[in-house]
Amino acid sequence: MRVRGIHQALLDLLLELGRDNHPREFAGVLREEDGVITEFSLLPGTVTGGESASLFLDMMPLDTHLAGSAHSHPNGVLSPSQADISFFPRAGTYHLIIGYPYKSDCWRSYRADGSPVALEVVE
Repeated sequence: MRVRGIHQALLDLLLELGRDNHPREFAGVLREEDGVITEFSLLPGTVTGGESASLFLDMMPLDTHLAGSAHSHPNGVLSPSQADISFFPRAGTYHLIIGYPYKSDCWRSYRADGSPVALEVVE
């Protein structure tokens, strides 16, 4: 699967989730259609806190369109932590970090190995 972008409405939703949950992290999984990330799902049993969020991978949907994950960094750091890099390969190929202050440029995307990847914002 090759993802080329994220839908603007979904990006806006993720930024709003960051604002609404601040100072706690949020986390969930992403789904793509035709190479564009279009959906975000919270998984049952997800634990969130001020310094981390944990997903129960057993609750991930069995879906060939599962693209990866999205979570927030309330501290505003937009690069993946060591814990993120350990988690990414277990949750898909593309991963978004949404950071404080949750404005339109306060996000980054990464591959499962933690390397940055550019995603187009699609209307």
